[in-house]
Amino acid sequence: MPKNTKATSKQVASKAAKTLSDANASQTAKKLAASALSQKSRSKETGAELENLASKVLKSSKYSSDTKELAASVLSQSNKSR
Repeated sequence: MPKNTKATSKQVASKAAKTLSDANASQTAKKLAASALSQKSRSKETGAELENLASKVLKSSKYSSDTKELAASVLSQSNKSR
């Protein structure tokens, strides 16, 4: 299986940290933020459950651009063979 060569950028990691500390952020946004932060190093990749969540967020019009940015980052670090 190929290793993940992508990592969460500093800008996305900063946004993820702010999302996690925001009491008004949705559970979906917080899940994506936590995943993005856990992928700050290149040794981790997105699991199937988070891939599905991120995909749904990107297809929906109900999420903010910040949440969609987190979803895109998480999805870009998914397992290529899935």
